[in-house]
Amino acid sequence: MKAAVCHAFGAPLTIEEVVLRAPGPGEVQVQIEACAICHSDISYAEGAWGGHLPAVYGHEAAGRVVATGDGVAGFAPGDPVLVTLIRACGRCRNCTLGRPFMCEAGHDRTDGVLSLPDGTVVEQGVSTGAFAEAVVVHESQVVPLPDDIAMDAACLLACGVITGTGAVINTARMPAGATAVVIGAGGVGLNTIQGCALAGASRIIAIDLSDDKLATAREFGATDGLRADTKGLRKAVLGLTGGRGADYVYVTVGAISAYQGAPALAAKGGTVVMVGMPPSGAAMNVEPVIMAATSQTLTGSNMGATVLRRDIPYLVDLYRQGRLKLDELVTRRYRLDQINEAIADTKAGHARRNVIVMGPGA
Repeated sequence: MKAAVCHAFGAPLTIEEVVLRAPGPGEVQVQIEACAICHSDISYAEGAWGGHLPAVYGHEAAGRVVATGDGVAGFAPGDPVLVTLIRACGRCRNCTLGRPFMCEAGHDRTDGVLSLPDGTVVEQGVSTGAFAEAVVVHESQVVPLPDDIAMDAACLLACGVITGTGAVINTARMPAGATAVVIGAGGVGLNTIQGCALAGASRIIAIDLSDDKLATAREFGATDGLRADTKGLRKAVLGLTGGRGADYVYVTVGAISAYQGAPALAAKGGTVVMVGMPPSGAAMNVEPVIMAATSQTLTGSNMGATVLRRDIPYLVDLYRQGRLKLDELVTRRYRLDQINEAIADTKAGHARRNVIVMGPGA
């Protein structure tokens, strides 16, 4: 099959033939129909988090089941499914406590699922490798989809949507009537804004450097927009929150400057939710006496604390009701051989989500 292969960090991906082995016990093979470009894939391809090369990245995907390995139940060839990076063993402490997104079981991404025709092992990036015509993944990474949802919209549920909405609904458990600041109005930020609106926030303040993104944020539920380079940004947030600051501040970008300034925008007793992923080694400074004196909380949110079989049907229902925007998140569709163009456009900040479409609709 064809896949977009990374041979050198920071270099363009190359479209070439790779070998995908058949599904083993507990695995599912899926023909990919759509895979979105996530900033995490870009970060991996640039070497921000290390890894083995060559590699195939891509983890925000949807398609149809081709085959299943021994012991897999509930999936049949032709079934429409979501493909995610959330791989869970179902037996470790975190899995048994209802935190499959923090599964403790290790996974060797170079175990031979992918290889080059000469036998060279290819890393299955982000445990998925969906910048390709097909994937073989663990059954826990696959979730059924209804037939009436378009794949280019559905694939967004695999990462960007659950990361953003889940940060609000699952991680923060933000109550109705709370005030929120969302730093970053990109793909994850827009979904965090949607999550705040679904949770019943009384005020949702979007912060970004782009006026266009701030305008889009209002379309997705933000009540106010502030430029990140506004002089007196903290004062502006206080003015919109009755002088208190926000009950919840969601940092959805990987910029350390955004993290550094987030606590100042939060109210006493407020919570800063850390969603965006900076490169490994990047650090923020925290003054403990201020955090203690204000009783503020810093909390991380990994994949929106998502439980796939619980949350995906819920989000699909919201989409069908017109309460969750998915189609509007898709900025542009590309073929697999246009992936470097799609990545460049995403890096330039022009996209909510660019989607690689494969098969007849490409």
